[in-house]
Parts: sequence; C-alpha cells; structure tokens
Amino acid sequence: MTQKTNIGAFLSDELPSDSRHSRQLARRQMIAEAVMAEGSMRIEDLTDRFGISLMTAHRDVDELVSRGLFRKTRGIVTAAATSLIESSDVYRANRQSAEKKMIAAAAMQFVEPGQAIFLDDSTTVLQMAAHLPAKVPLTAITNSLTLMNALKDMHDVTLLALGGQYYNWCNAFMGRMTINEINRLRADVAFISMSAITDDVVFHQSPEIVDIKRAMFDSAAKRILLADHTKFERRALHSFAALSEFDVVIVDEKTPADHLDRMRNKNINVVVARSDGDQS
Repeated sequence: MTQKTNIGAFLSDELPSDSRHSRQLARRQMIAEAVMAEGSMRIEDLTDRFGISLMTAHRDVDELVSRGLFRKTRGIVTAAATSLIESSDVYRANRQSAEKKMIAAAAMQFVEPGQAIFLDDSTTVLQMAAHLPAKVPLTAITNSLTLMNALKDMHDVTLLALGGQYYNWCNAFMGRMTINEINRLRADVAFISMSAITDDVVFHQSPEIVDIKRAMFDSAAKRILLADHTKFERRALHSFAALSEFDVVIVDEKTPADHLDRMRNKNINVVVARSDGDQS
C-alpha cells in the first residue's frame, strides 16, 4: 500500500462529500503526506506551501493530531518517532516497507499449520498477514485492529481479537483488560517487533505497549523478534528484553556486519532475510 493510499483510507471517513469538505479533506491529505515525507515541518511553512491562513493550518493540523497521526509542539508538527514517543502506525507503515516484507516472509518458516500465534500491533508483523493462508489452519491472536480487519475473512484462520482500551495512534487495543485476556492464553509462537535495539536490549517508547508485548512474550512457547536494520540506529526509553531472550531474531540484509557478528558471538539465533528469498 502506498503512503497516499494509507493516508487517504485513514481520513476518508472524516468529512461529508460536498465540494468544500472534499477540498478540505484533500488538503489535509496533502498536508499529512508532506509532513510524513519531511518527518517534521513548521506550521508556518504549511501556510506558504498550501496557500492557507495560519488559523486554517492549525485547524488542519489539530484534526490530524486528534487522529493520532502527528504531534504538535511549539509551532512544529512532527511525524517521526523520538526516544519518548512512537510515531503513528500510518507513518511507520511507509518506512522500510521492502525490508519489513522480507522479514515477514522469513518469519513464516516458523509458522506451522495448526498453531496458535500471537501477532503484535507492529507494522512489520502486519506484513505476515498476506502469507498466513499458506499455513492454515491457524489461530491468530492480536490486539491490532488493522490485523483484525486483514484476518477477519481469511479462510481457516481462527481470529482471537484482544479487546481493551483503543489507542488511535497505533490502531490497537491496550491496557489491563488486554493483558488479562493474553494471560489466559497459551500460544505456540509470539511474533513481536519493537522500536529500538541498544546494547543488544530491545526498547520501546510506550510503557503500555511494552506491557502488552511482554504479556504475549510470556504466554508463548517460542518468541521471535522481527527487526529491520534501522532499529539498531534508534533509541527508546523503556526496556523490553535482551535479544538473547528471543528464540529467533530476524533482521534484513542491510543490517551491518558488526551487529550480526556481535549477536552471533553471543549465541543469539539470527536469521537474515534477503531479497532473493534466501535466509541465513
């Protein structure tokens, strides 16, 4: 799915379809695409680019912020993640998409028919959905509304949808209710992705997401981490687990050799997903 298609689908229910509202929706979509392309922009720059007043720019940005797409601080609208705040799922879905698809395809070697699997709310794990029909029958357990919609009509996939408090920035359910549901289950495999890897420890910006993924981690017989090469360049606040605690760590072929060598020297089971379909 392209960035434009993702944003358009996300905003399509925002306004009625008369001409004035259609223009407003189109403008907000263009603003969203511009901010996502840049990572962050000054709101004053949006007025020049789109020929709108400062008041209109703030109103449009506030609507996009309310939908969980961006953050607004001191006249700057930001899509990119920081060490404290994760970016929206729409923004993340359009970053390293080729690498995420390769990693998801490699992850399927650890799925067997008849299994029950946890699928977290990450955009990397989301890419596994297209491959699941080749491994049915399966029971898929997820807190991701995006994944629920992708799996709900899939033949021979039993979908267990985890409820709880809905968070629009990640399009997923979290909180104590969600954790309680996970704790009552036991799955064969948990597929998990996180925001950052520092000193061979996995981190995330959100403590709520750490709690959900930890519950999945603890309730699965096998734990598999999906991490593209950019995760080794990022920082986040809350620690989740050491790489050595995962049964398998799947990375892409752009992961620097020094990271691969270091992990293997620590006896971490690393699988490198490659564009030719080979894994090593």
